[in-house]
Amino acid sequence: MVELVPSILSADFAHLAGQIAAAERGGGTVIHVDVMDGHFVPNLTVGPPVVASLRKATRLPLDCHLMIDNPNEFIAAFAEAGANWVSVHYEACTHLHRSLEMILHHGMKPGVVVNPATRVDLLIDILPMVHHVLIMSVNPGFGGQEFIPFSLDKIRRLATLRRELGLAFRIEVDGGVAHDTVAQVVQAGAELLVAGHAVFGAGEPERDARALLEAARKTPAIPTDGS
Repeated sequence: MVELVPSILSADFAHLAGQIAAAERGGGTVIHVDVMDGHFVPNLTVGPPVVASLRKATRLPLDCHLMIDNPNEFIAAFAEAGANWVSVHYEACTHLHRSLEMILHHGMKPGVVVNPATRVDLLIDILPMVHHVLIMSVNPGFGGQEFIPFSLDKIRRLATLRRELGLAFRIEVDGGVAHDTVAQVVQAGAELLVAGHAVFGAGEPERDARALLEAARKTPAIPTDGS
């Protein structure tokens, strides 16, 4: 089942609770929270205190994407704040297995993220541990970027690995997901569609979330044979 995961990075932070509620009415089922530290990526966003406030504003799962150095130091804080899913970057984790174990230990669903230049085959050994794999289809750090086309090959490869290994992790994609790209993304095998600008950019999150989700669900996924 394809799900829409609205990203608050593009929302109006002065009216964040209302924006999230509108996106939920439009069909959003998980809220994506981009956490940036100004080191791993060239931007600063939010931390555990904002997640704790979001937890009071919505019952939807909070999907916290940690674009930060030393993520292990903050996993407990995000758990305490009410995060449900936490994903860490392959590129930021010296001991990725340990990081994923820490997320599990704190009662959250673990995810792993790969940047555009990172091959998904590098994740094979830890795929049995994860709830979801997030394919970055832009270079992380800013919203509103254009979709990188070779990301589709990575989604297809990941779908093939999942089938070959008999696993059930979800495939998430983040970056440039909009009306002109969503069909290709779904056909490649993605199920969790992170969208920020396409949902919040025009100031009509309920309308635009509904339209994007409808477009995604009208597109049949095409199984890949990995060829």
